[in-house]
Amino acid sequence: MTGFIAVLLYVVWMQLLMLTYAFPRVPMALLGDRNLADWERAEVNRDPSFMVRAKGAHLNCVENFPLFAAVVVIAALMSKSPVVDGLAAFILAARVGQSLVHLISTAPAFVLLRATFFLAQVGMIFWVCYQLIV
Repeated sequence: MTGFIAVLLYVVWMQLLMLTYAFPRVPMALLGDRNLADWERAEVNRDPSFMVRAKGAHLNCVENFPLFAAVVVIAALMSKSPVVDGLAAFILAARVGQSLVHLISTAPAFVLLRATFFLAQVGMIFWVCYQLIV
């Protein structure tokens, strides 16, 4: 898998996560269960726990995406795409794994597993940066 394909799949994954918490809000509002403005950031969150976890998983994706995308683009601009291509699928897999664990539970064991997936991504992105520099 190339870095560019991984970036595109990362975008698809973020969109799917966003839909898991945004889409259920439409019927809630249309059926009168919730006011359309109930989802402002300043309001108390009354969403079901799965939707809260889905939003957290989506926001976690957003934190690493610019770094990963930047490394992919920089590698391409340096004509060193193979450096990132070798780890791109693993970085994406760690991101999806982190998101899935986030969706499943916030129990301590799951939080540690989620952190492991996160640190794996950080480590691989650092490794790619190192390989691009040397």
